[in-house]
Amino acid sequence: MSDLTASYRWLDDDGAAFGAPGMEPRWTSSEKDAVSTAYAASSRVWFTVSHGTLNEIYYPTIDRPQTRDMELLFSDGETFVHEEKRSFEYDFHYIDEAAPAVRVVASDLDGRYTVTKEFICDPHHPVVLMNVKIEGDEDVLSRLKCYALLAPHLNGGGAGNSARSIDVAGQRCLLAWKGETSLAFGVSCGFVRSSCGYAGTSDGYQNLIQDMRMSWQFGQALDGNIAVMGEIDIARNREFTVAISFGDGHHAAIAQMMQTLASPYELHQKRFVDQWQRVNPPAGFAAVSTDGGRLMRISQNVLLTHEDKTYSGAFIASASVPWGASKGDSDLGGYHLVWTRDMVQTASALLACGRTDTALRALVYLACTQKPDGSFAQNFWIDGTPYWTGIQLDEVAFPIILAWRLWKQNGLGNFDVFPFVERAAAFLVRYAPITQQERWEEAAGYSPSTLAAVISGLICAADIARARQSTELADYLETYADWIESHLDEWTTTTEGVLHPDVKYHYMRIRPPAKGEPFHDDSLPPGVIRINNREPGEKNEFEAREVIDGGFLELVRYGIRRADDPLIVDSLKVVDHCLKIETPFGVSWRRYNHDGYGQKKDGGRMTAPGRAGRGRF
Repeated sequence: MSDLTASYRWLDDDGAAFGAPGMEPRWTSSEKDAVSTAYAASSRVWFTVSHGTLNEIYYPTIDRPQTRDMELLFSDGETFVHEEKRSFEYDFHYIDEAAPAVRVVASDLDGRYTVTKEFICDPHHPVVLMNVKIEGDEDVLSRLKCYALLAPHLNGGGAGNSARSIDVAGQRCLLAWKGETSLAFGVSCGFVRSSCGYAGTSDGYQNLIQDMRMSWQFGQALDGNIAVMGEIDIARNREFTVAISFGDGHHAAIAQMMQTLASPYELHQKRFVDQWQRVNPPAGFAAVSTDGGRLMRISQNVLLTHEDKTYSGAFIASASVPWGASKGDSDLGGYHLVWTRDMVQTASALLACGRTDTALRALVYLACTQKPDGSFAQNFWIDGTPYWTGIQLDEVAFPIILAWRLWKQNGLGNFDVFPFVERAAAFLVRYAPITQQERWEEAAGYSPSTLAAVISGLICAADIARARQSTELADYLETYADWIESHLDEWTTTTEGVLHPDVKYHYMRIRPPAKGEPFHDDSLPPGVIRINNREPGEKNEFEAREVIDGGFLELVRYGIRRADDPLIVDSLKVVDHCLKIETPFGVSWRRYNHDGYGQKKDGGRMTAPGRAGRGRF
């Protein structure tokens, strides 16, 4: 805190909270209902919604989560405490079909009162707004107390956060900070009371669970895993707007929060929706859909939401922390990183929607993050800093394919892709056909899905090279791709299958490298792969012929094999036999057999990485 803090009107109340530094920090669920941001680049903040409540908020870039979650708590002070994500049933809606403005209508389980919340961002500032309306039985509402509970995880971590209560322009608010990042938390009507506590010991949730009322009013909680809570007078304010603002320093966060709250919520909502209405839906798609294009429009908006606003063209995989409830500050990575594979899929989808400019931004961004050897990091922060360092050949091939698609649509503008493509193709030639990791990141070897991307990438690179009169290079790349294709079935199939009684010849998920080949694992017997994320004591080594996924279908998608190829058809029989699952919502397929990355065998959530048992779909 700088010396300037002396000019603020701090509210000491009951002094410092007890129980420092609080429990070990954890994130929250990745089971998201929505992700959203304002369409304007000036609003550098994103939020997620899960189980009807506000989850991570990202600022100032989309790879930097700043909060764990925020929810409302209700109590009559005597007989009950209601927590939104556990004590309510809720319906989720979009306010307008053109915009990711979210409405959640939640009712307590006894149907006595209803809480309607709308979530948007200030269209021009890094402020998240939650407008709340409370309706119901007047006898209940007259006794009801409402509390807003927020868990800051500033600068990507729960440890080392600090907070104090503060009076700003006559209104009680809360201010949190860590490093140079500050968070201001307030409400349009002002908090009646506020408290700063350490998570698990002196936070407001612990207070309410014990006393059913807010009896703690700590003025500060410094340097720990904290949670802050403010009481809202709903006897006088059945409708109010909560604001969470961010800034590089206290004054920026406080001023932007107060400026946002100075304008009516309805005005912010109108501007938010008007901005998103500039996003034209893909022409022609609605006419051939079964829902008038609703799902298509939502899907396009979700993809657009995942682009950063400082690093233009940078699309993260997902605004979430996988298995967040089991992850702390020691593992800051996750899906909120750039994964080249996911980013190219996003850009390709937006290109199909007619957003050529967006796809080009993504390609140029990727070209700027290409490593000197022509490859790309397995995943990386949006400033280009690598996180994991594995070599995945499909993540080198996919940018070439995107470049080719843009080229064929005359969408490259003045950008010269040839040097970028040439270097990526050279890397593929040096390493293919063996990848250090295939798309599930666990195993090295000959992967049908990886080699499908590699072959396609080399052919696309050859096409671009020939157009640049580099005939010798084009011929070489095509020859190399043909060589891989000619050995594809030899490398990636088994003739001694054990997974289906009637099919012996089929594709495998991956064949491991043999002794003397790159990335060979001397600790494994020949022909055996090791699968991570299995439960302790559970078998984790399998013959390659015992494991199948649907990755071979990439060979059909990229035109390397016909859909009616007998080997494809027979391999699909094995996939259906091993991976097909009937669910209450229809048929699904698991990623691969023996996959441990997902729910526990009893359906419960994964409690720690490597402690699961049943794969996801």
